[in-house]
Amino acid sequence: MKLLIITAIAEFEKEIIQQLKKAEVVTFSYKNVIGYRDNTEDAIESNWFSSEMNKSESILFYAFVRKENVDKLFESINEFNTKQETLSKIHVAVLAIEKSN
Repeated sequence: MKLLIITAIAEFEKEIIQQLKKAEVVTFSYKNVIGYRDNTEDAIESNWFSSEMNKSESILFYAFVRKENVDKLFESINEFNTKQETLSKIHVAVLAIEKSN
C-alpha cells in the first residue's frame, strides 16, 4: 500500500479525478487549499504585480493506493503535464506505508 499525494491548481480538479479513475483509484479524499509562491527571486520584469508572495486556489488529493496502480497514475499525469501549455502542472508524490491499521 502506498500513500499518494497530489497537488495542483483548483482548475485541474476534474482532470485529476479522471486520472484517478483511469488508474483504478476508487477511494480518495481531497481538500481545497491555498498555494503560495515566493516571487522575491524573480526578475522585476517578470514579476508584474511586484508582490513578494502570490497565492492561488489549489487542491490537495490523497489516497491509499495499491502499488500496481501507482505507475499507471504517474504515466497518465506525466502525459497530461507534457501537453500543458501553462506553467502550472499536476504534482504527484508517493510515500511507502510501513504500517497501517
